[in-house]
Amino acid sequence: MKIAIIGAGWAGLAAAVEATQAGHHATIFEATHAIGGRARALESTLPDGAPVTLDNGQHILIGAYTETLRLMRLVGVETTTALLRLPMTLLFPDGLGVRFAAWPTPLDALVGIVRARGWSVRDKWSLLRAATAWQLAGFQCDARSSVAQLCQTLSPRVMTELIEPLCVSALNTPAARASASVFLRVMQDALLGVQGGSRLLLPRLDLSQLFPNAAALWLAQRGAQLHLGARVATIEPQGAQWRVHGGPLPEALFDAVIFATSASESARALDNTAQAAPDSIANEIRHWTQACRALQFESIATVYAWGLGATLPEPMLSLRSHAAAPAQFVFDRGQMGGPSGLLAFVVSASSAGTATLQTQVLQQAQQQLGLALQAVQTIQEKRATFACTPGLQRPALRIAPGLFAGGDYVAGPYPATLEGAVRSGMAAVAAAMA
Repeated sequence: MKIAIIGAGWAGLAAAVEATQAGHHATIFEATHAIGGRARALESTLPDGAPVTLDNGQHILIGAYTETLRLMRLVGVETTTALLRLPMTLLFPDGLGVRFAAWPTPLDALVGIVRARGWSVRDKWSLLRAATAWQLAGFQCDARSSVAQLCQTLSPRVMTELIEPLCVSALNTPAARASASVFLRVMQDALLGVQGGSRLLLPRLDLSQLFPNAAALWLAQRGAQLHLGARVATIEPQGAQWRVHGGPLPEALFDAVIFATSASESARALDNTAQAAPDSIANEIRHWTQACRALQFESIATVYAWGLGATLPEPMLSLRSHAAAPAQFVFDRGQMGGPSGLLAFVVSASSAGTATLQTQVLQQAQQQLGLALQAVQTIQEKRATFACTPGLQRPALRIAPGLFAGGDYVAGPYPATLEGAVRSGMAAVAAAMA
């Protein structure tokens, strides 16, 4: 098959690798001149004038991201050195919180809960009782339930120090508004589904090196084509095939097209397609784009800051977050292969402006970490992820005959994560081949 893939983010590249590995010919059209989408490297400068490579958002992986890790290894990334492997650790600067044990799954979680610092017996028992109930229920619940409703029997400390940080990091949606069923799926895979699934995998490489660059090289060596600066304006049905307009190959026909761009960008191109398509196809396209436009989105900000000799006791710490101290996590990039003194503060589900966030985070660093830092760069993605709310109907994998979607917002078991994006790209190829 000849498969056109629109978008060279993690979903699009995963789709291209999967298609090429299966013996098909993949052609990728990327509107910008960079690959990696919302998980890529960018160049910046430290306050002392030294150049530094940042990411356009601080990401982490966990051991349960089996397909992402498999594709990384397939394209030649040495995951044992590219990723810093740690037990699941949600410790605060004062040393309180949870650190899972380096034991087999699920004993790592059990021992971590029992040993949690600052938790009373009542706190620990409330979590163990709830987790047992989730397991007995097969990690299933009412699709209309929020994470806050799911966890209403937990103690306030467990909610504040474990559930809320996990929820906002995995779903980028506050527990009061987040889907309990999606949260449980993540918990199932992390705690029981994969041996070592709960392990934190912190990138030692910038995000472009972690997968996109290696994938592009692997694809080029196998005959796949990647066109940068090629914005697709529309596609046109030609019998059972599709012609792509706006790219550098005006005469090329494809057996299938996978839209692996953002929901809004895919909807824009498909609106143009629907205007010229037969009614049967146009109606399916319009139904799909309506589902895209019904999505709501959450912002994520990463505040990079630097201080001479600044370091953390752990590569990653949880922070006590509230309206005036918005960052939920901080990462020591110096312990993750970056320059010494560089920290990355993550503000999930953020609503304030960039300047306000930066000022608040620098104050938070002073108050909670005792560090006087200088701002390096603040990156705020207003539409970073879809709001993963209860009962949400996400756009389907199949758009119309021969048209498919890949992206972390597409219907699937995972929230808007790297694993969700990768799996959606792979699933789109499987659907196209079927």
